[in-house]
Amino acid sequence: MAALPVFRWRLAPDGYATRRQLRAQGLRPGGQGVAAQLERPRRRRGPLVAYLYRLDLAKPIRPMTPGRWAALAKANRARRTCPACRRDAGYVIPASLGMCVPCAYPDPADPSRSV
Repeated sequence: MAALPVFRWRLAPDGYATRRQLRAQGLRPGGQGVAAQLERPRRRRGPLVAYLYRLDLAKPIRPMTPGRWAALAKANRARRTCPACRRDAGYVIPASLGMCVPCAYPDPADPSRSV
């Protein structure tokens, strides 16, 4: 296996891009492997590494279909639904609590929120 070319930070030649740069251009890696890497030296730790992909092998991003939009909406709705009271919290339920904030910290003066 050949070693990847390594470039210093901000000194990569034209024709390479990170995943974020590809996405900004409406592209995706499209199954190609990592073509090169950038390294940014740091003090007291290993270097920061960014993987680069070839632009000429990148493919256009796949458009969102109605089925994909529906699946995404269903997944987001499930992340907002409290498992204790089964209500839509209006925000993503924190994993640290596992339930909406009113269920995790009930107000003893509010009888309508008894679980």
